[in-house]
Amino acid sequence: MKLQQLRYIWEVAHHDLNVSATAQSLYTSQPGISKQIRLLEDELGVEVFARSGKHLTRVTPAGERIITTAGEILRKVESIKQIAQEFSNEKKGTLSIATTHTQARYALPPVISSFIKQYPEVALHMHQGTPTQIAEMAADGTVDFAIATEGLELHNDLVMMPCYRWNRCVIVPQGHALSKLPKLTLEALAEHEIVTYTFGFTGRSKLDEAFSHRGLTPKVVFTAVDADVIKTYVRLGLGVGIVAGMAVDPKLDPDLVVLDASELFESSVTRIGFRRGTFLRGFMCDFIETFAPHLTRDMLAKAVQCHNKVELEELFKDVKLPLH
Repeated sequence: MKLQQLRYIWEVAHHDLNVSATAQSLYTSQPGISKQIRLLEDELGVEVFARSGKHLTRVTPAGERIITTAGEILRKVESIKQIAQEFSNEKKGTLSIATTHTQARYALPPVISSFIKQYPEVALHMHQGTPTQIAEMAADGTVDFAIATEGLELHNDLVMMPCYRWNRCVIVPQGHALSKLPKLTLEALAEHEIVTYTFGFTGRSKLDEAFSHRGLTPKVVFTAVDADVIKTYVRLGLGVGIVAGMAVDPKLDPDLVVLDASELFESSVTRIGFRRGTFLRGFMCDFIETFAPHLTRDMLAKAVQCHNKVELEELFKDVKLPLH
């Protein structure tokens, strides 16, 4: 059994059983991958993949468990490499982050700018996706860190730590009726068409819960994952916008009226997560602390020792999170 064979079955399983696409991503040949998978199956005495002719059709029950274990082994190998790199050159390496558009566009720029100045030899890679995709990328080792507001709690094998709280605001064009009210209410909002985040993005669940709790049904006519897109459609008169407060800048959006909605919706918490067992290199710890200063190396060490979400919540229960 070779590490290369484990890499091949892992990659094929994560390329929708497309051996050709896997070969292209690994810069090798399709026949070479197929041969090595067959050799591994012969050695193990079970099929990892079911076939129809030359095509792979599904992962077998035995294959599912083998591929899961192969992933764990490959991640351990990567940790060994990370340990070696830390001692050979502590300021050189790679850092991969998966996050949402809102975090990438509004929260992370100053953090990344500072990090790059401090570690110019660290290659930084950013992936954007849905919160579920982000959590999965961290869980399967595709990225080092996941940063999101929703979805991270779905994976028990992630160490999730709170970074900051944030509130929502309502944005309307100049002269809009809502801007003339003495006080903004959910009932008033419910009377207007709403443009906001796609469900599952950027704390959207808190918004839906607030309306539901009051027995109201919001008229959501348009959703997007990008706050800038939401602002565009508010300007076009499609509806009133509900976005993260950090996504509106009076200097960049002078044509929009910003209405505070912090009393209408419960605040949300953005978290950073990484897979349990990840070896955190020095620059990785520094990135986390730059993003969330309360997450010191001492606090990280304690978080890693927590065995479940309950222990993590207990660890951070007295930490006053900054409001972004």
